Amino acid sequence: MSALEFFKIFSKEKSALVGLVFLILVVLSATFAPLLSPQNPYDLMQLDIMDGRLAPGSESMSGMTYVLGTDTQGRDMLSAILHGLRISLVVGLCAATLAFVLGTIAGLCAAYFGGRWDAFLMRLVDLQLSIPTILAAMLILAFLGKGITNVVIAIVVVEWATYARTARGTALSEMQKDYIEAARSLRMPWYNILFRNLLPNSISPLIVLLTMQVARAIALEATLSFLGLGVPITEPSLGLLISNGYTYMLSGAYWISIYPGIALLITIYSINLVGDRLRQILDPKAELR
Repeated sequence: MSALEFFKIFSKEKSALVGLVFLILVVLSATFAPLLSPQNPYDLMQLDIMDGRLAPGSESMSGMTYVLGTDTQGRDMLSAILHGLRISLVVGLCAATLAFVLGTIAGLCAAYFGGRWDAFLMRLVDLQLSIPTILAAMLILAFLGKGITNVVIAIVVVEWATYARTARGTALSEMQKDYIEAARSLRMPWYNILFRNLLPNSISPLIVLLTMQVARAIALEATLSFLGLGVPITEPSLGLLISNGYTYMLSGAYWISIYPGIALLITIYSINLVGDRLRQILDPKAELR
């Protein structure tokens, strides 16, 4: 199937097409945040405490118009949201991709080797999935401390098991097919069977899961940052921006939390719309289950 044919099938679902458009806009906004931002939110020399909590559309004494207002430190909210999008997307993509790689390899090995390795891995997966995700991530970050790298590590640790179970389940059904028996009878190396035979035929549901897990990782990072356990205040993500304005909601400064919250909602919802459409295309049997 060519890329054009795939897009034609994908675009038949209008909601998925809308989600794709919004997702592209989000990614482009995050990518070109330094060029699109009226202000560098990390440069303390550009911040003025006297411009703190200005309402949307207000103009500072220097003549700069704050389209979405400012936070308590005088940071332009539009600039902060664009840079926060970048951090949230980087954390979500890195964490989901690393968890995908780790979990997929573990699941394929469990299905192929079976026996004690399979039993050990499944008990480990069951243990991992029995612990609430947010609680496990909080415990890990309490030990590692704040930081983008530590947040990624925490999310990978709590999310790899989902990929491992999915990869194992898909690979087990493939292990019963003739091409695997033929590869074994030819005494092909195990890594060739895993990555040249099992992986290509098991990848479709994993790609769909990866798409969904990116949105989940972004939401998890936002939750951890909102609780004060995620990224440091010098590199604010959307979750931290929401947290910064939460205490000022009742005083009328709604924009400090609302606008980053809307950006987070659009990001997660657009990813979910695209991921759900990919599931319908790549795994049509899921509609029958």
